[in-house]
Amino acid sequence: MGLRIRFSPADLGRVTVAERPDPLWEVLLAAHALQTHDGPLVFDVWRRAARARLDAPMRRLLAVTPARGYSPDFLTPAESAEGVEAGLEAVRRVPRTRLRRELDALPPERRELPWLRTLAEGRARPLCDLADAIAAFRLALLAPYWPAVERHLAADRSQRATVVLRGGVDQLLATLHPSVQWRSPVLCLNHGSFDRDLHLDGRGLLLLPSFFCWGHPTVLRDPDLPPVLVYPVTHDPRWAVPPAEGARREVAALIGRTRAAVLEATADGRCTTELARRVRTSPASASEHLKVLRETGLITTRRDGTAALHALSPLGRALLEGAPSEPPRPSAHPPLRPA
Repeated sequence: MGLRIRFSPADLGRVTVAERPDPLWEVLLAAHALQTHDGPLVFDVWRRAARARLDAPMRRLLAVTPARGYSPDFLTPAESAEGVEAGLEAVRRVPRTRLRRELDALPPERRELPWLRTLAEGRARPLCDLADAIAAFRLALLAPYWPAVERHLAADRSQRATVVLRGGVDQLLATLHPSVQWRSPVLCLNHGSFDRDLHLDGRGLLLLPSFFCWGHPTVLRDPDLPPVLVYPVTHDPRWAVPPAEGARREVAALIGRTRAAVLEATADGRCTTELARRVRTSPASASEHLKVLRETGLITTRRDGTAALHALSPLGRALLEGAPSEPPRPSAHPPLRPA
């Protein structure tokens, strides 16, 4: 059981890894994640924030993206690789025959939803409403976290590049995921209840690392569409913790609560007396903390008349804001989602 992707010799020379996140694939897979409890350590903080922002128009997207199983291929057009606007325009212009065919593949209980019945008529207004729902979902629920998405995917691409340099395309395909087996010239995806073959026929294969993909790789259902294999990356579980909140806890644990409060109070530049008042300590105690912070390179001090003004150094700001010194390092085998 599963999917067998069959390569010709020409296809092996046309295996590529996407250079940037695909915004509509991330929207689709985030919509799936929002409707499940999978990966609680990774996604629960994001889910709580996302569900609080979810509005009625965005729920139109959830109606057409069941948490399990098939979602229509037209939601993730190849044009999305060129940017979100190009992808949304492709959604708005999906041909009526394709729209009806793909919506008909949804479970019966979904097809009977009033919104889905309206969408299946293929009129321009419902398609524009769906594109607007996708755009709103992305802006409200993904855009605030997009830097973290990009960091994770950049780390994965770097790791895959190292694999290719050391072992070529064979090693790249052999280490994609535990549920994927490379037995040249066939890539076997050993999950799912389906049993079928996908012949690349010289078209090559795009490998697309995805932040919101969870558990196992996924592909488009239609074999005639440009072949793409979307696979999950490894996550830093703290990615969705608000930076200030997560950083304060970690900095306080590292250097002590009072000294961390002094460091935070220097963010907009203050003199010693103001800092002492801000953190509710004595000027002598504040001076001692400031001396340690200055000696460790976390703050800078300059004279302004008779006063000494203290401010964060670049290192201090990076520490306080929780900026990672390097992106997360993905393993060769991201964790499997329970069946």
